[in-house]
Amino acid sequence: MSVIKELLVHAIELNASDVHIKPSQVPFLRVSGNLSESGFEILPGEAIQEIVDDIIPPQLRERFATEREVDFSHYEEGAGRFRVNCFMSQGFPSIAMRYVKAAIPTIEELRIPTQIKSLAELKRGIILLSGTTCSGKSTTLAAIIGEINRTQRRRIITVEDPIEYVFDDDQSVITQREIGLDTLSFQNSLKHVLRQDPDVILIGEMRDRTSIRTALLAAETGHTVMSTVHAGTADLAIPRILDMFPGDEQDQIRLALAGNLFAIVCQRLMEDVHGSPIPAVEVLFNTSTVRKLLQNGKLDVLSKAIETGGDDGMQTFNQSIYDLIKKGLITEAVGMAHATNPESLRMNLQGIFLDEGNRILDS
Repeated sequence: MSVIKELLVHAIELNASDVHIKPSQVPFLRVSGNLSESGFEILPGEAIQEIVDDIIPPQLRERFATEREVDFSHYEEGAGRFRVNCFMSQGFPSIAMRYVKAAIPTIEELRIPTQIKSLAELKRGIILLSGTTCSGKSTTLAAIIGEINRTQRRRIITVEDPIEYVFDDDQSVITQREIGLDTLSFQNSLKHVLRQDPDVILIGEMRDRTSIRTALLAAETGHTVMSTVHAGTADLAIPRILDMFPGDEQDQIRLALAGNLFAIVCQRLMEDVHGSPIPAVEVLFNTSTVRKLLQNGKLDVLSKAIETGGDDGMQTFNQSIYDLIKKGLITEAVGMAHATNPESLRMNLQGIFLDEGNRILDS
């Protein structure tokens, strides 16, 4: 058995989420959010180079040699599928691998709010999953796609870098395309995606102007578009997107988002009382109030629209965490550590609720 196979099999047996390999160091595993030594011997740079040469796809070897870092997916018999990043550090190759579970999780299994299930029924518009790295964005998107696949006859096309969850057709017809393997770039694939008869388009990440413009065009022409964006809260996802454009284009993009955005879901992963991952989830729906704020450029009060939009299915991180504490799913200490406004959460837990959001929106 090769070293990498032995290591990955061992990692899965320990229920590790990540494997970290660097020269002249023992491999480390992340188990239940904590890093720990794997128990394997120190791997010299030469051994890691052999692993890289073995697992990196042929079509990406030249890119790695040129750019010194590359993303791809790797399947190891007996262990499973991993999302891999190979990169150079101080002149030597290093590897970070994240385990991707074979089974597509359901929305219920992820313990995310029930209103997220309604996103699978959307026929036109843009759904964004936001959050920091390792917040579960891709997993939630996979759960939504899985719900569509189980319940609807739709044509789904994904463009990913790399492919993480692999879907088998159920009710839907799904085509998955990986950057570097099936298409040269996001720009190339998105240039042609509307000619491939999609109902649903999943763009792995809103990383540039091309992906954003394609998403807006697809939504305007009657498609459902899903993607991710790196933003710490739901309201900050909009300015994050606008910042990708020069100042003279931002108003046009903002108005296009006002007309085509459906929802933004933002996540923060925490530990429940049993040490298992559980997300706090912030939800923004493009209600008439939100749309008006977007049209008028009042992005600074979007958070207050979320806070006061409970009747429309919206909730802030503080409200999500408050609910999880009250249900006994997380401890108060964990909730405080992940709250956007810990002092406000502390007041809520003491039974004190201020109506500042409505006052600001009414002004």
